Amino acid sequence: MKGIRTYKSLRNLVKRLRDDLNNPTKPTQLILLYAYNRTGKTRLSMEFKDEGKRKNNGNADTLYFNAYTEDLFTWDNDLDGDSVRHLRLNPDSTFFNGLKDLALDETIAGYLSRYADFDFDIDYETWKITFRKGVAEHIKISRGEQNIFIWCLFMAICERMLDGHVSYQSNKYLYIDDPISSLDDNNAIAVACDLAQLLRRAASRKDQNGAPAPIKVVFSSHHALFFNVMCNEIGRAKEGEPRVTHKRYFLHRPNGDGVFILRATEDTPFFHHVASLAELQLAADPNSGKLYTFHFNALRSIMEKTASFFGHANISFCLKALNNEEDRALYNRALNLLSHGKYAIHEPTEMGEDNKELFRRILEDFTTKFEFDLPDILAAAPVVAAPVPVPAP
Repeated sequence: MKGIRTYKSLRNLVKRLRDDLNNPTKPTQLILLYAYNRTGKTRLSMEFKDEGKRKNNGNADTLYFNAYTEDLFTWDNDLDGDSVRHLRLNPDSTFFNGLKDLALDETIAGYLSRYADFDFDIDYETWKITFRKGVAEHIKISRGEQNIFIWCLFMAICERMLDGHVSYQSNKYLYIDDPISSLDDNNAIAVACDLAQLLRRAASRKDQNGAPAPIKVVFSSHHALFFNVMCNEIGRAKEGEPRVTHKRYFLHRPNGDGVFILRATEDTPFFHHVASLAELQLAADPNSGKLYTFHFNALRSIMEKTASFFGHANISFCLKALNNEEDRALYNRALNLLSHGKYAIHEPTEMGEDNKELFRRILEDFTTKFEFDLPDILAAAPVVAAPVPVPAP
């Protein structure tokens, strides 16, 4: 199918992304990648980084932000005194190269003030960060506040990289994966707008002689709102600024195996909602699919987005569109009850037969009533790639 390619390994997929960014006849400055959780986005970002090392004799060419970045920060909660709490940085990571010389505090504070109301102090000799709010010092901030602080520090480092600071001159790529864990929607929108502005600057970057020297970027997310704000901000023209040449993809991994499917979605940034329905139909197939309890959560989420698209507040809009009043009441009870349990996708529980049948009825009535044109996201011919050499140990 046009616009759909299949890759049998992360390394082959990374080669495609790098080829997109370095195409000499049709260069791409930015790739926007949407993928669900558990697709392998974090592993993809690390493979992208590792490919750069393989190409550059062990020297990294990518500055990245992902779950590993957040792990570079750990709490010392002062278990003995329970009063002097601080966040420790891991000084062994190259992520903090030149941190003492970057003078980041003011830049970090500038970003942080847009999203939070606490202050911080960085001790560059002991690699400790303490936080304060009002008269309270050495406070323990929430996980969401911690994540936004780390993100602000990363944004500050990105600014220095774009300025050509010596500590980051070897980095030619940015790879940013899911930077907004634990954020509410308001902050998600604000972060997306700020990030889009930074990436526009990366795309139009010039060297000291005024020649184009863009930093190429891959951005990936599972967060639908964040992804769509990024698509809109990057895609729209801004007066006095050149357009950012970019590609949008939906990344899919069917059945949790090692095959990755990449679908171009340049003209349809909301494609992933429709693709979600196609996945649910595959799961609901009585012959070849498997339905788990978390699929009710997924179906309810799609119905909420559909109602929102039509300007309605909740899924009652979708249910009212059904003809049978008895079914409407049944479906409403089922979606309210079965989509709010603690159904972890990393420890899936298969549905009972009664719930499977009920799920299939709701899904069929919903997709029939709203006449979705569902894509066959699995009908993709595999990409035949040359064997990948195994690097010497």
